[in-house]
Amino acid sequence: MSDNKYIDREKSWLGFNARVLQEAGDDAVPLLDRLRFLGIFSNNLDEFFRVRFAAIRRLSLSGISGEKVLGGVSAKQLLKEITQIVIQQQSESLRILSIIEKKLEIENIFMINEKEISAEQEDFIKDFFIQKVSPALVTIILNDLAEFPLLKDTSGYLAVKLVMKAGKQTKSILNIVKPKQEIRYAVIEIPKTINRFVVLPTATEKNYIILLDDVIRHNLSSIFNIFDYEKVTAHMIKITRDAQLEIDSDLSKSMLEKIATSVKDRRIGEPVRFVYDQQIDKDTLKFFLTKMHIETNDSIIPGGRYHNRRDYMNFPNLGRFDLLYKTNEPLPVPNLSLDGSILDKISKQDFLINAPYQSFSYLIKFLREAALDPKVTTIKITLYRLAKNSQIISSLINAAKNGKKVTVQIELQARFDEASNISYAEQMQTEGINLIFGIKGLKVHSKICVIERIEEGKLKRYGLVSTGNFNEATAKIYTDVTLFTCHQQILKDIDKVFDFFDVNFRVHRYKHLIVSPHYTRNRFYKLIDREINNAILGNEAYIKLKMNSLSDFAMIDKLYEASRAGVKIQLQIRGICSLIPGIKGMSENIEAISIVDNYLEHSRIFIFANKGEPEAYISSADFMTRNLDGRVEVTCPIYDPEIKKEIIDAFNIGWKGNVKARFHSEKLDNKYRVRGQNPIFRAQLETYNYYKNRFVEATSHTETSDPK
Repeated sequence: MSDNKYIDREKSWLGFNARVLQEAGDDAVPLLDRLRFLGIFSNNLDEFFRVRFAAIRRLSLSGISGEKVLGGVSAKQLLKEITQIVIQQQSESLRILSIIEKKLEIENIFMINEKEISAEQEDFIKDFFIQKVSPALVTIILNDLAEFPLLKDTSGYLAVKLVMKAGKQTKSILNIVKPKQEIRYAVIEIPKTINRFVVLPTATEKNYIILLDDVIRHNLSSIFNIFDYEKVTAHMIKITRDAQLEIDSDLSKSMLEKIATSVKDRRIGEPVRFVYDQQIDKDTLKFFLTKMHIETNDSIIPGGRYHNRRDYMNFPNLGRFDLLYKTNEPLPVPNLSLDGSILDKISKQDFLINAPYQSFSYLIKFLREAALDPKVTTIKITLYRLAKNSQIISSLINAAKNGKKVTVQIELQARFDEASNISYAEQMQTEGINLIFGIKGLKVHSKICVIERIEEGKLKRYGLVSTGNFNEATAKIYTDVTLFTCHQQILKDIDKVFDFFDVNFRVHRYKHLIVSPHYTRNRFYKLIDREINNAILGNEAYIKLKMNSLSDFAMIDKLYEASRAGVKIQLQIRGICSLIPGIKGMSENIEAISIVDNYLEHSRIFIFANKGEPEAYISSADFMTRNLDGRVEVTCPIYDPEIKKEIIDAFNIGWKGNVKARFHSEKLDNKYRVRGQNPIFRAQLETYNYYKNRFVEATSHTETSDPK
């Protein structure tokens, strides 16, 4: 039996990001998508430092060892271990980028720097700099400033060193004295309003791209032409700050005001990471570290010439769609046409939407129809993360303008979406929408909506429960399932959740839904206990769980208990997995995989054998302590037999994956599932084919049954 019972959650998360990096390094992934995965890897790492690394750092600085909450390791030691892992991963990402750039050259795509431009490109770059870049530049001379400027953690900067020309030499009897050369330092913020990848004009089949950083480097003489310098150098630096929100306790301020102030204050959060170009002069590096009061070695990470590689997520495609994954158009849902009334369809049966395999447009259609339908009186919805120019918001505003009573619970503390949600909240407030700003101490992470409609003088409810955000942008790349239902008892429970938002000192009882923070943990304990008892009695017993993260120690212990009792457990955990599978005497009946592919696996699906009568649930909750005990989450049972079969089929397709599936293990080595003699089975592609076949079968059946 293993000496350890759990994998550290931070290291497990870094293991997930290593899987993203594996995709960037995979020759089977199209070249431009490999660059996208490099960007995702970098963006993930930024958020990790802003949130998780920052939290451990605060614990370390508090003087508390943190061993109890960190699984036996001190905060200080964990910071060192994390930093070493990150440095190794950064080095690997640079190696992968170098390989990708060489392969791009084979495809006639060339990344060049300021020293490689031709005479023709010189003219374009000079004009581009004068017309577009120069007006957007913020350049600060640092030497004589009383206070060092605030560097933002969302921007990249060039640290500039100017070696000024020396004055005249003076002679003495003994020797010649050279006057000390003056050094000036400056910082240039790389504009975010201009695409970082500048595509250069070409008359040949070759494509040339130069980074905006290098356009600026090429024009340093133009920027600093008023200085009499001998030499100028510019190296990239990047700062990451603690993203913790400090909420004001002033009772005279609204929650909207408090969050808005906290978001503004975040920009002055403590630095938790300083990344620099390893080629930078030592005195320049020392100047910046000293001025920014950065002393902790764990915060200082050497890097390459370029940082903010998250920008690679938006690398130009240059019309080379052959270097990208083929785009599969979202499929229609059988029997749920976008023509005619969607409410009429839902009144007759439940439907499940599995995006992005199927179209997210049904959800927009649902809200659009509710906004216009004279019989609809009320719309209630929870919002967590929204798309830019959200169609969800415009639909709700449209409903309010049509006299519907619209209630929106919008989570102002959705990490890194606070400013966007505040803006949307202000828009909705102006339109007379009733806003609820959550519950003190609890984030609202549930994804629910209910509408009320008067039919033949009686109130009838329609609604939906989802595993993901009501966000048409992320619905193109996140896999999530959404249940459309007219099940009146389930919808009555959803209505109770909204009552809880209004009067949260009253704990409701729910007949169908499983709701955090009051019921989720104990209810899942009971479901697991039932499987344990069935295994002991010799009945069929299994548990199949799909989620983003599994890190709650007590829930893990419960799964270990089930494993020891003989319950077969299959886990599809995309991100953090603190459970150690396959250990004799502890978890030998547990297998755990992670699928990282073109789409981000985001659905939460829970399946229990129940003696041959399987039960299936969809949820907004992962098995993390915050989801079980510290947030409002909703888990919904699937009653419709066809939809239940669909949920189980989709899980099993994922489980059969042998191309993008890696095993979770204590070693965090991300070993791929061995294919052996089995044919290639890429789970996401096979899931799409599954839904395509279902639609074709349903369509052909309808055509055959048509009396015409």
